Amino acid sequence: MARMHARRRGKSGSKHPVERTHPEWSLKPEEIEQLIVKLAEEGKPPAMIGLILRDSYGVPDIRAALGKKLTKVLEEHGLAPKIPEDLSNLLDKRESLMKHLAEHPKDLHNKRRLELIEAKIRRLVKYYKREGKLPEGWTFV
Repeated sequence: MARMHARRRGKSGSKHPVERTHPEWSLKPEEIEQLIVKLAEEGKPPAMIGLILRDSYGVPDIRAALGKKLTKVLEEHGLAPKIPEDLSNLLDKRESLMKHLAEHPKDLHNKRRLELIEAKIRRLVKYYKREGKLPEGWTFV
């Protein structure tokens, strides 16, 4: 699949296992949920929690183990982030690019990158408002 703002194809993504079953050699579902809550209380974002569970604890698929997604577990325990993680990452990228452009105002290539990032942010905000994950009056500026 082609990328959104470039005329080339990107790197291929990871593939899920063919069957979504939790292996018996992995942790029990109760232990996985306790680890998720513990890591979230330490301040780790959801993507980092998934990587830690995969790499350090050998949990291949959280959804197969628990029957629900990681963010759903965080919502049940009241530990979900206020704004979705993909949107917050784009906002951080926008902030660092604006800081760069304040020092280098003639950097036209990065001005264009800022416009593209803001377009992605606007699309995501529209989607999350429609889904009810952000309040109607929320703005990023």
